[in-house]
Amino acid sequence: MGRRLGQHFLARKSILERIALAACNEHAPVVIEIGPGKGALTESLLSLAKKVVAIEVDPYLVHYLRQKFREPIDLGRFVLVDGDVLKTDLSAWGRAVVAGNLPYYITSPILEKTFAMGQAWERSVFMVQAEVAARLAASPGSRAFGYLTVQAQLYSRPEILFTVPRTAFRPPPKVDSAVIRLDPRDAGSDLGIVDRAAFLRFAAACFRQKRKTLRNNLAPVYGKQRVDSLEETRLRAEQLSLADLARLYHKIES
Repeated sequence: MGRRLGQHFLARKSILERIALAACNEHAPVVIEIGPGKGALTESLLSLAKKVVAIEVDPYLVHYLRQKFREPIDLGRFVLVDGDVLKTDLSAWGRAVVAGNLPYYITSPILEKTFAMGQAWERSVFMVQAEVAARLAASPGSRAFGYLTVQAQLYSRPEILFTVPRTAFRPPPKVDSAVIRLDPRDAGSDLGIVDRAAFLRFAAACFRQKRKTLRNNLAPVYGKQRVDSLEETRLRAEQLSLADLARLYHKIES
């Protein structure tokens, strides 16, 4: 996405190279880049991957990228998709790494799209706001642990690789960023969760009002008598691990 849509462009080549190396540190025939902007990260990705598929929604930047990467486009090493990533089938290019600088307001929907790739998803390396990275990788009991944590850790193992200071961007944003790697994980099977969408709806209800207890959050959905009979519901959702939440889900749905 371009600056007109709220993006700040990363200007430090050394950081761009570190992100590309994290995305392509193993055999990476295809990398899908979300929101390439003016192609700064794209250049580093093209130096390591066999093919880069870039999805850009800003018409001005699409035109700019077509001119800038004319040669790799002609060689078939660079595919430019003019469109909205949320309306794009990310599994269309087979097994791939997904990378990019994610705007805060669509982080969760993009994660959903990535996880929906199934076996086509190799891993992801995203740059996000530092606060968002902390939420994705949070541990139970911390204030950062919430619905986004559960969503991410149900499908992946998040690892914060390094932070990126706001001074590395042009123009500088108001907050620092972090680069996070997400490796596929099938926690749902390990925890006996067959319907992941239903479990995530349950998790959303658990975290509906974070400062309230599970009893208060779940009673309107499952009924006061049923919820009050479960000892765990006297706690707040952030005090339970993913495994604890899965056990509570099985109890309350049985």
